[in-house]
Amino acid sequence: MKHINIKVTGKVQGVFFRASTKAVADQMGVKGWVKNQKDGSVYIEAEASETILGLFLDWCKEGPEKSVVENVEVADGEIKNYRNFEVIKKNLLW
Repeated sequence: MKHINIKVTGKVQGVFFRASTKAVADQMGVKGWVKNQKDGSVYIEAEASETILGLFLDWCKEGPEKSVVENVEVADGEIKNYRNFEVIKKNLLW
């Protein structure tokens, strides 16, 4: 099991990126969450095996049909043992 933090930039808001990410994560068995950031990017925390995360990252680099992914930054993180994959719509801490 591995944890990665992903920041996706480009035209990634208003194109169903979060909903599509959840659908793909659920299909692959990836756990974690996704949310829009104020700067127009999408932030994802994901946990799965290294192989599955590689496939998930490949998808993040493409995104859903109407998105235009310009850059994907990835950093290893600490395992948090998420139970499912969620779309976070609002974060009162930003």
